Amino acid sequence: MNVETKNIIINKIAKSRINEVDFNNLGFGQQFSDHMFVCDYKNGKWQQSEITPFQNISLSPSAKIFHYGQSIFEGMKAYKDEDGKILLFRPLENIKRLNISAKRLAIPEFPEELFMEGLETLLRVDENWIPTSEGSSLYIRPFMLATGNGFHASPSDEYKIVIATSPSGAYFGGEVKVLIEEKYSRSANGGVGYAKAGGNYAGQFYPTQLAKEKGYQQVIWTDDNTHEYIEEAGAMNIFVRIGDTLLTGPTSDRILDGITRKSIIDIAKDEGIKVEVRKIKVSELVEASKKGNLKELFGAGTAAVISPIAGFGHRGQDYDLPNIENSFAARLKKRITDIQYGRAEDKFGWSYKVQK
Repeated sequence: MNVETKNIIINKIAKSRINEVDFNNLGFGQQFSDHMFVCDYKNGKWQQSEITPFQNISLSPSAKIFHYGQSIFEGMKAYKDEDGKILLFRPLENIKRLNISAKRLAIPEFPEELFMEGLETLLRVDENWIPTSEGSSLYIRPFMLATGNGFHASPSDEYKIVIATSPSGAYFGGEVKVLIEEKYSRSANGGVGYAKAGGNYAGQFYPTQLAKEKGYQQVIWTDDNTHEYIEEAGAMNIFVRIGDTLLTGPTSDRILDGITRKSIIDIAKDEGIKVEVRKIKVSELVEASKKGNLKELFGAGTAAVISPIAGFGHRGQDYDLPNIENSFAARLKKRITDIQYGRAEDKFGWSYKVQK
C-alpha cells in the first residue's frame, strides 16, 4: 500500500525479514533492514522520494557510475536510549558533508530538509531493526551515484540517492597494527581527499592489501609530496598521544573533516586534555616511541568510533605501544558513546532525537 507523507511515498514490504537476523551475533554491514529511502534526479530536479523495500538497483551497462566513478557516500548510526527513543549523532553534519562531496564530484546537492525527512521516516518504518545490545547500532549508509547513460566523459544528467541501513556490531575486532605508508598516497592537494568519494577507498585497497601481507591490518597514510607527515589511519582520522598531549593533523584537501574527529577534539578539551591540531612528522612519532613518550595511537571514525592502535611499522622496524590504564582512547570513547546512546548529559547539543 502506498502512503503519501509531505514529500515521501511509503511502500512497505509484504513480510519483514527481521526474524531471519540473529541480533546477538551481528557483524558489521552484513545484514540489511527491510526498507530504504530512494530519490532520483532527472530533468534537472529531484523527483518524488520514496521509502521502498530493500532491493537491487537496475542500471544500464552504459550508466556513467561504471565508467567515470561519480559516487559518494556517508556513514551514520542510529541508537536507542533506555526509554526506546531513537537517537542520531550530529546528522546535520553528515548531510552538509554529503553535499560538500557532491559539489566536488559535480553531483547535484540534495535538499537538507528532504534528507532529514527521508531519514527520519525510514527510521520510524524500520524502528525494530535498531539493535539495543551494548556496542551495537543501526549503521546508516546514504549514498549518491550517477545513473545517466552514455560513454562521453562528462558529468551524468541523472543521479540516485539511497539511504540504506544495517543492524551492526563492532567494526574492528582484536588488535590493530598499522604500517606507515611511504610509497602510495591516499590523496593529493587539489584532489578529492576531503570528499567521501567511493574512488578514494578503492585506491586504498591495494596498498592496504600489501600491508596485510606483511602482518599489519591497516596503513597510516602520509602526505603525497614528501611522505614526511602522517595524515590518516586507514579510512579513519588519526590521533597521537605524546606525553599527556593529544595531537591530530589539520584537515585539508587530502584529509576528511571527520565528524567523530571534531567531536573528540571538543570532548578532550572539555576533559582538560591538552589538544594540538598541527602537522605531525613521522620522525616525531618514531622518536617519541624510542624515548617512551608515545603513549597512544588511535583511529577515529563513525564505524569504529575509536580504534586503538597497538603498534606501527616503519622502514622494517616495529614499534609497540604500551598498555596503559585510563587511556585517552577509553575515556574519550566512553564520553562519546554515552552521548550517542543517551546515557549521559549532552552539553554540546549533538544528540538528535527522531520524533515518532
